Amino acid sequence: MSMGGGGQLQALQQEMEALQERREELEAEVESLEEEKREIDEAIDGLDALETGGTVHVPLGGDAFVRATIEDADEIVVSLGANFAATEDREQAAETLETKKERVDERIEELREEESELDEQEQQLEQQAQQAQQQMLQQQAQMQGDQQE
Repeated sequence: MSMGGGGQLQALQQEMEALQERREELEAEVESLEEEKREIDEAIDGLDALETGGTVHVPLGGDAFVRATIEDADEIVVSLGANFAATEDREQAAETLETKKERVDERIEELREEESELDEQEQQLEQQAQQAQQQMLQQQAQMQGDQQE
């Protein structure tokens, strides 16, 4: 059983809306990952500036900080994910952060590829919608011609 032109257009519109929602989700995730990447870069840059005996501002949350003195600039605690952390020397910490950044870049690339696939799907749906609309118009014109005879 085939769907009428209006029903087909409505179904296509719903598919296009779902694609748009997914695109927005992807864009938000990419934005979040880009921010994470910037923070990793800041951490890598910060490693170079650390000195034993130096003073830093340690975030407490809620935009509150406490001043602290660095006891050992070669003892860096790096988050490994899943609520695990490791103490590493400065070089290892930089390598760990670079690896995290590479994983973030890979995920961003995956999301960009998915966005491209969504673009293709959206173009196909638009073409289908145009064809369905043309068929509807042709059917309406034919029905009007039949009524005039």
